[in-house]
Amino acid sequence: MMELDKLELLAVLHPSNGKGDWIKCLDSFFRELRKYFVFDNIVVYRMVEGSLEPEYARAIGRGRRKEAEASWGEQLASQVISSGKIISSMPPDVQEPDRTASPHLLGLPLMLPAGAGALVFVRFGGPNFGDEQTAWALLAACQVMRGSESHSRKDTLEQLDLARRHSQLQDDFIATISHELHTPLGFIKGYTTSLMRSDTSWDPATQKEFLTIIDEETDQLVMLIDRMMDSARLQSGMMPMDFQPVRLDVLLRDIVMKVQGRHAELPVHLDLAPASPILADMVRLSQVLNNLFDNAMKYAPGSAIDISLRPQQDHQVIHFQDHGPGIPAESLPFLFDRFFRVPNSSNRRGTGLGLFICSQIIQAHRGLISVQSIPGKGTTFQIELPVNRELDSARSENDNTNPGR
Repeated sequence: MMELDKLELLAVLHPSNGKGDWIKCLDSFFRELRKYFVFDNIVVYRMVEGSLEPEYARAIGRGRRKEAEASWGEQLASQVISSGKIISSMPPDVQEPDRTASPHLLGLPLMLPAGAGALVFVRFGGPNFGDEQTAWALLAACQVMRGSESHSRKDTLEQLDLARRHSQLQDDFIATISHELHTPLGFIKGYTTSLMRSDTSWDPATQKEFLTIIDEETDQLVMLIDRMMDSARLQSGMMPMDFQPVRLDVLLRDIVMKVQGRHAELPVHLDLAPASPILADMVRLSQVLNNLFDNAMKYAPGSAIDISLRPQQDHQVIHFQDHGPGIPAESLPFLFDRFFRVPNSSNRRGTGLGLFICSQIIQAHRGLISVQSIPGKGTTFQIELPVNRELDSARSENDNTNPGR
């Protein structure tokens, strides 16, 4: 292959052109580079607060079998960074039966976004790095610096975009909270002022209606404040959890009975396999399930709800499904983010905290919560909670010692 073709090939394989993370880009780059000159180990060092740190290291050739003991050129890298010059070194002229004991080193200075660094090539057993190999190594150093700068710039842009998005979410949250606080306070103030008017006499039925509205809006206000407090406690890791043996099938039946006691018209279909107890906080799990019911009634009004429980080897899995309008695909990745609300749902009251709190509670149980949705067909939440093997063993031993139970 002509030299020009080789240069063009390396330009195409520039690390900044690679897809994926920086390490994978470097892997591809150095594998291709090794076709043009041979080296066994490759390291990218950088200085961090006066200490030499490897940012990237690979044993590609003979060093793979003795990766831990083989040379990685730390001393040479320090010299390269201190001098800012290309340095090569050869082992003593002693015949070593083990080629990895005879490292030939070539180090080149780097200027990385995070500071000074060095690129070190290691070749075991020779031959020495000549002028041609040094030219290839110099080209590689230039490519690494350009690629590092490109990826650093990309990371910075991603961080700025993330910060912008978090800032926008917080702005939206403040606007939402202001609205959510003003709405119940407005009702409470309005109806209280009406009841206190001296120029009007209200009949008992109207008084009861006004007081009922005040009571409901007060409950809404308390729930809003509780969610804000729960969110803050979960964020700081200060949410207390009281783990006790809990049977999920029993808990689900109890919650459904209470929900249907308040909403008799709500159709709920249960498919619950018998389940052994798991260690869980019953109050917090009830909070999660009640929030899923609230969301279903808010965003899929009139829809039937299907709930199933399936014990598996290491987990018990709950599926909570409605048959409402579903959630747009572009919103699903952010559904459990703090303050996130599905666009075009502004006509429905909410803070964007409910599902965030649910996800944090499930994570505190070392479980997983996920969501799937098909627009026009409904939404399914899946909750996986781990089985405690010690609890199962104790239950089994108890059953064996009490066969009459």
